[in-house]
Amino acid sequence: MLRHGWRNRRAAQRVRRGDGRPLRRFRWWQLLGRSLLTHSLRAPDGTVTTYAVDVRHLGDRDDGEVRARLYRDGVLTAHSRLPARFPVPGGHIEVAVGSFGLRRCHHVGADGAESQLTPHPASAEGRRSRLQGAHPRLSRLVGVVSTSLVLLGACVAVPQLVETISQVPPVAEALGTFRSPVRLGPTANVAVGIAAVVGSTERALRLRSSWLDDLAS
Repeated sequence: MLRHGWRNRRAAQRVRRGDGRPLRRFRWWQLLGRSLLTHSLRAPDGTVTTYAVDVRHLGDRDDGEVRARLYRDGVLTAHSRLPARFPVPGGHIEVAVGSFGLRRCHHVGADGAESQLTPHPASAEGRRSRLQGAHPRLSRLVGVVSTSLVLLGACVAVPQLVETISQVPPVAEALGTFRSPVRLGPTANVAVGIAAVVGSTERALRLRSSWLDDLAS
């Protein structure tokens, strides 16, 4: 609990005030390099405010840092390095990325209730969400295949990683060496690695990636 609170405070300290610039339109060539998601909040007086989170995965042009930007009704109000925690009325918006894209982009209410932001329809996440809505069975099949590819990659990568670490002299002297039961040739290793990357990318489009994806790929 203490660690969770410390992380929240660190994330809050990273938030910087926005300069009021307008949100730029999503372009087709930004499909793989930009994530844009929105969430609408209704105030007690009935007015609705739309918040948008914009993440450029290749980093900013000036320093290469990947940041999340929060827009309120199309106007930049805050930005932060990741992971980010933006305060909004009645709660906050959490944003985190992994090696293959967004890992989390959720609104968390004061009561702890969570809801994932809605991806822009032209973005890669939006297109994946549209597939889920139009063809749920196919979507589930794709999800099962992608997770299977990630698990396959982990089953191949982890034993080989342990074998490599066990051959470090201090480790070998203290614990002995380990021989991986998985023995693949270079071509097969590359193929499994590519399959794991494909699976992890698909999972990231559904905001389902985790530490396992980083390990497997």
